[in-house]
Amino acid sequence: MRLSVIIERMKIIPDYTLLFCDDDIVVLNKKSGLLTAADKNDSDSPRLDVIAQKKLGTLHAVHRIDSGASGIVIYARNREAAAFLSRQFAENRAKLTYHALIHSRVLWKTERVSLKLLPDGDSNHRTAVNARYGKACTTAFCNLGAAGAFNWISAVPEIDRVQQIRAHLKSLGLTIVCDSLFGSPSKGVFLSEIKRAWNGDEDKERPLLSRLALHAYSLSIVHPVTAEEMTFVAPYWKDMDALRKQLEKIFGVNPIR
Repeated sequence: MRLSVIIERMKIIPDYTLLFCDDDIVVLNKKSGLLTAADKNDSDSPRLDVIAQKKLGTLHAVHRIDSGASGIVIYARNREAAAFLSRQFAENRAKLTYHALIHSRVLWKTERVSLKLLPDGDSNHRTAVNARYGKACTTAFCNLGAAGAFNWISAVPEIDRVQQIRAHLKSLGLTIVCDSLFGSPSKGVFLSEIKRAWNGDEDKERPLLSRLALHAYSLSIVHPVTAEEMTFVAPYWKDMDALRKQLEKIFGVNPIR
């Protein structure tokens, strides 16, 4: 085996890519599997803010995305910027758009779910719909196109509570691909399962995607100092993009066009 091939296989996937940085804010594209900030229910998992601070200095969390999700996370670099950005998220003036691949096709073009959610609301520690004790929130969904047994959607949460998108999708009878918490356990999505004429070795096949198919794709905010309206876009990570490309080849649907 050539040395270059061995090195390629040994490459460590970075925890994040830097999308933007100035004196007041840092915008990162995080990989799946990282907490955004400290979590009282999970003190052992790796945290993006701790990792990124090694190169970027002190970072103040102003919002969160699920640890299983990938995509855009913005941090403040000082307390004044943190207060300003936190208000934008609290007052629903920051717009965070997610992309997700879900099981089952949907017939609607758009769907809006407004249900109160309670974190740690069931025996599996999932966020659950709870009309009495839950907190109000809304998610706007948009159909980005069907791809065989799957469907690409976008989701824009208002307020964006813990596991909000996943809980609201569950209320519609839908689950995100590879979401073992809200759906069924999964080994991932394999090319052999979506491509009719596939001649590979099933024993050696690796999944195109084996983690939660949820990605924080874009974020629009007002800069805390310049007052400039800014929009950032986070490219899909390699695994999710590989699945996107294969589904586009086979079914002609591309969610990022």
